[in-house]
Amino acid sequence: MNKEAVITAKNLEVGYGDYVLLHNADYQVNKGDIFIIMGGSGCGKSSMLRVLTGLMPPLKGSVVICGVNMVTAPEEQRQKIREKSGILYQSGALFSSMTLAENIALPLQQYSTYSPETIKELAHLKLALVGLAGFDDFYPSEISGGMKKRAGLARALALDPEIVYFDEPSAGLDPISSRNLDDLIIEINRSLGTTIVVVTHELSSIFAIGNNSIFLDGETKSILARGDPKELLQNPPNEKVYRFLTRGGENK
Repeated sequence: MNKEAVITAKNLEVGYGDYVLLHNADYQVNKGDIFIIMGGSGCGKSSMLRVLTGLMPPLKGSVVICGVNMVTAPEEQRQKIREKSGILYQSGALFSSMTLAENIALPLQQYSTYSPETIKELAHLKLALVGLAGFDDFYPSEISGGMKKRAGLARALALDPEIVYFDEPSAGLDPISSRNLDDLIIEINRSLGTTIVVVTHELSSIFAIGNNSIFLDGETKSILARGDPKELLQNPPNEKVYRFLTRGGENK
């Protein structure tokens, strides 16, 4: 492939102790991808995301992110890669005792040498980027669920990351808010060139935003398909992938 790999997983085994969720996983996330990790409940989507973000180690195999093997590299190198990444959790995971601007400022205070005035300005700009201009002094309890997701995204973008991870971004949102978030993800990908990795089972989001993907199967504990979700729908490699992409929900 001529495309530049940002994430490369080889012979990856994901699980907990003796319990294996996924084995022999090989895939590549290219620079500028909106990469979807999809599949039914219990197939290991969220666990795969934890491995990619460094929250848990794989049982076997390697994950190379921006040229660094996140399994074998020294902690200092792995930390530098983490600082190039942002994460949007399902709930937004905002600190309730902080304003939105203070939430966005937190990673800048911890991992940058900017002055307090510059950090305040950057927090304001990141909120404006996600459509929350003027909400700097609001607390999470004072805004809607969709706005919390946007604020969480603003915080994920605080350090201008090369990669942003999304864990079920549409969870808990109404269809309009979900679509607006999908549009925002596409806009950030196109305007900033950010590589995006999304864990989801929502078909509307998968087809709206994804240009590359893997399909995880809980029964075989393997990757059953790779590629653009729209192309997988047109030419499904097997019955499980076809059923998932035409009806969604659980693979039974």
